[in-house]
Amino acid sequence: MAEKATRERGALFSKDHPKYKWIALSNTTLGMLMVTVNSSIVLISLPAIFKGIQLNPLEPGNVSYLLWMLMGFILVTAVLVMTFGRLGDIYGRVKIYNYGFVIFTIAAIALVFDPFLSGQGALWLIGWRVVQAVGGAMIFANSTAILTDAFPANKRGMAIGINQIAAIAGSFLGLLIGGVLAEIDWHAIFVVSVPFGILGTIWSFKSLHEVGTRNPGKVDIPGNVLFAVGLISLLTGITYGIQPYGDSSTGWLNPWVLGSIIGGIALLVVFVIVELHHKDPLFNVRLFAIKAFAWGNLAGLMAAISRGGLQFMLIIWLQGIWLPLHGYSYESTPLWAGIYLLPLTIGFLVSGPISGILSDKFGARTFAVGGLLLVAATFIALLLIPVNFDYGIFAVLTFLNGVGSGMFAAPNRTAIMNSVPANQRGAASGMTGTFQNAGNSLSIGIFFSLMIAGLANTLPNAMFSGLTTHGISTTVANQIAATPPVGSLFAAFLGYNPIESILGPTGVLNSLSAANSSALTGQTFFPQLISDPFHSGLIIVFTAAAILSLIGAVASFFAGGKYMHTETPIEQPQPQDLAAELSDV
Repeated sequence: MAEKATRERGALFSKDHPKYKWIALSNTTLGMLMVTVNSSIVLISLPAIFKGIQLNPLEPGNVSYLLWMLMGFILVTAVLVMTFGRLGDIYGRVKIYNYGFVIFTIAAIALVFDPFLSGQGALWLIGWRVVQAVGGAMIFANSTAILTDAFPANKRGMAIGINQIAAIAGSFLGLLIGGVLAEIDWHAIFVVSVPFGILGTIWSFKSLHEVGTRNPGKVDIPGNVLFAVGLISLLTGITYGIQPYGDSSTGWLNPWVLGSIIGGIALLVVFVIVELHHKDPLFNVRLFAIKAFAWGNLAGLMAAISRGGLQFMLIIWLQGIWLPLHGYSYESTPLWAGIYLLPLTIGFLVSGPISGILSDKFGARTFAVGGLLLVAATFIALLLIPVNFDYGIFAVLTFLNGVGSGMFAAPNRTAIMNSVPANQRGAASGMTGTFQNAGNSLSIGIFFSLMIAGLANTLPNAMFSGLTTHGISTTVANQIAATPPVGSLFAAFLGYNPIESILGPTGVLNSLSAANSSALTGQTFFPQLISDPFHSGLIIVFTAAAILSLIGAVASFFAGGKYMHTETPIEQPQPQDLAAELSDV
């Protein structure tokens, strides 16, 4: 009996077993969930982390630590995911995926044991988060390709639906998990990944097999360098664009920012030219001749930018205004923001797998277009509710936003993966992941800048009036009112009391009466002060997000209906012939 049970277990982990595809689905879904939870778990936990390493992130000299703690993981993942997708095509997708789990887990262990404090402690965390992002990129790049290899064409929508919704929902679950663990101990934020990393590593090495079509070739060193340097330059420039420069509230006129963005774009243009003439390119750019692939990735980029903007704006809205007005201390707002955003995550989880299953039968167009139209409608609806909203209405709107995103995500990714040749799936998955992760990274620079632009027109007057009413001299009030709004936004985002973080270092609070000092640093002064200016900024931000969603819906329409790439008898289909294989529906 024992020998029979052993044989059955061995057969289950065989690539030829009928249930192998479910093993692949469960393993890759764990991997995607783990990576995306870690991409956002730090966002909500930054106050606890900086307090633990005894560093004030809002001091001018520490802003770079803050930005890289926010952006390092996302940026590195965006840059490397396509490289590891291509390496998966060359050396084996499962092999790259498995080693990704190893690297991710080693970095998670190192993050727990930070031996330093202050700036050195921050650099330790940033450095190992970068290493963790390398492992995350290896997992992210190949999980969808592994699923596409394991599942028959008529079941991929369901499988990729579960996988993708786990990925997207993970970014919101990370907010809740981070909020809960930050209340316990900041080390727990990193400890939680260790057992899942060890389990996933053992499981992936034991159970996953190479079943896909390989695309042997040499590593494209020029392409890798051009793409990495170009994308890093572009995304870094956009990230630093939110920092003040000179008399401007943002840094978009900073020569270094402009040079970084322009130089990054130029290098990416050179990358495309080089790839068109390279024998073994990092990415076969001629895949963009396939309508479903090109329009699907454009739609994915638009959806990722708008979704990332929603995440950050809702966190600021809840932590900086709504929660303090409803009696929550600033220190507790990160946890409660994650809890109050649960309807958004539930919407993803409800609609994603269902739309994935249905798209197997009916194609992606209806679900992708309808999903993004629903998302756009919820952005407009969020503008119509007051800043101090009734939570029931807010919960319904965020739930519907999650439903719309779930309707889009799975069919879109399935259509993209179904449209490419089998030996290009790793690179295609990597490119799609690049668009998704770059969109998340771009959203921070874009939407923070739009919000700052909205606040810059209205916040100074409101700040001046509020401060002078509570005993602050006109000279000091003018100085504080002229402070770029990014400081207040970051303070609210991090769960700090914004007024206390601005006035505390000046010593002004000590010269005020107890009543005025208490009023300025209480839970209602800043939320009431910023409500109208914030809504002005929100109009700009959510209007832009709605427009991006509508562009994504149009792109999804042009991506076409149900389409499946059909392999030619040639082992490696010629790229220039790929467009001819596309049939419209």
